[in-house]
Amino acid sequence: MAAMVMRVFTAFSPPKVEKKNDAIRFGILGAAQIAPLALITPALSHPEVIVQAIAARDHAHASAFAKKHNIPDVRTSYDGIIKDPKIDAVLIPLPNSLHFEWAVRAIRAGKHVLLEKPSTSNAIEAEILFNLPELSQPSSPVLLEAFHNRFHPAVHRFRSFITPADVVHVHTDSMIPWLMLDKDNIAFNYKLAGGSMMMLGTYNFSVIRMIFDDDPVECLTCEPGIFGDGIHDQCDADFKAQFRFPNGGMAEASTTMRGPILWKPSEARVTHKEVVIDDESLPETQETVSSTLLSGTVSMSRTPSLFVTRVIAGRSRLGSILSRIRLTVTRRLGGEFANLPGEDWWMSYRYQLEEFVNRVKGRSTQYWVEGQDSWDQMKMIDMAYEKSGLGLRPTSEFR
Repeated sequence: MAAMVMRVFTAFSPPKVEKKNDAIRFGILGAAQIAPLALITPALSHPEVIVQAIAARDHAHASAFAKKHNIPDVRTSYDGIIKDPKIDAVLIPLPNSLHFEWAVRAIRAGKHVLLEKPSTSNAIEAEILFNLPELSQPSSPVLLEAFHNRFHPAVHRFRSFITPADVVHVHTDSMIPWLMLDKDNIAFNYKLAGGSMMMLGTYNFSVIRMIFDDDPVECLTCEPGIFGDGIHDQCDADFKAQFRFPNGGMAEASTTMRGPILWKPSEARVTHKEVVIDDESLPETQETVSSTLLSGTVSMSRTPSLFVTRVIAGRSRLGSILSRIRLTVTRRLGGEFANLPGEDWWMSYRYQLEEFVNRVKGRSTQYWVEGQDSWDQMKMIDMAYEKSGLGLRPTSEFR
C-alpha cells in the first residue's frame, strides 16, 4: 500500500530534471484544466521538454495560470504563440470546435502539435487536417492526437490477450459524476462541438476499434439522452450505441456525464468465440471448449486494471453442458512489456510525452496514433451521431 501511495504521489509531483540545450519548447493555447495533467506535470521529469509560454482569451487568467505553473512567458493571443520563433511545439486543449483551425494554423507555422482529443469536430475536418500537404514534406511537423491511454504499456498488455478475428462482443462504458459538469459547461455546447460522445465516449470508441483492430461497418443503434430544455437539445449528455464489425462481432458503448457520485473511466469487457480443445480422452459424444473473457479499465492515466477469465466447459456434442471451470486471474506487465523505458510512477501522459519527443527528435517510437487512425475515429463518432438523429457537430469554415 505504501509503495502504491508513493507512486501516485510521485506521478503528480515528479522529480524535476535538468533541461538539455536542445529541449523542445512548448506553448499552450488556452489555460485549460487538462493542461497540467497532459503536459505541464509530465514535462517536469522530461529533460527535453520546457513549457515556455501560454496564451488564453482572458490575459489575466493566462497570467495567473502561468504564475501558478511557473510558465515563463504569457502571450496576448494564440497567434502570439504560434508565431513565436522560440516555440517549437504547441499543446491545443481548446474547445473541440477550435481544434481544427488552430491545429492547421500551428502546422502551417511549422510547429509540432499535441492535439487534445477528439482531434476535430467531425470526419470532414479530420480528413483535411491529417492530409495537409505540410505534413508530407521532408522534416514536416509532428501531429499527434493525444489519446494518452494508448501509450501506456498496460493497455498493450491488455491487447496482447486479444485475438481480434475471434472477438464476438465488446462492451464499454464510462461515467462522469453529474456534479462535475453543469449545463453551461462547454461539454454541452453544440456550437463548440460538445456532447458525451465527443468528450468521454471517444475513449469508448477508440478502445472498441483497438480491440477489433478494425472499423465498424455500421452503427446499428444510438440512443442519446438530452436535457430537453430547448437549449441543449443538440448535445447528448449520455448515450448508448451498438456497432457491427467486419468479423461479425458486435460492440456496445455507453457513457453518461450526469452519473452518480463516483467517476468511472472507460471499462471494456471482451468476449471471444468458443474454441474446441483437442482431448482424446473424451468419448466421441463429448468435447471440451474454451472461451476467453477480458475486462479492464483501459482509459485510466495510471496503470489500468486487467482481468483475464478463461472458461473451460465439457459438453455433449448436442450442446448440453456437462461441466464448467471458470478461472479468473489478474495479469500484470510482463514478457515483452516488462523492460520498457520508464518509471513505475509514470502515468499515460508521461509515456505519451516520451513518444511525442521521440518522434519530434527523429527517434523510433514504440506506440503511436497515426493520422489515419484519428480520421477513422472521427468517422465512427460521426456514424453514431448520424444514427442518433442529433447530426454531426458543426464544421469549421476555416480553411
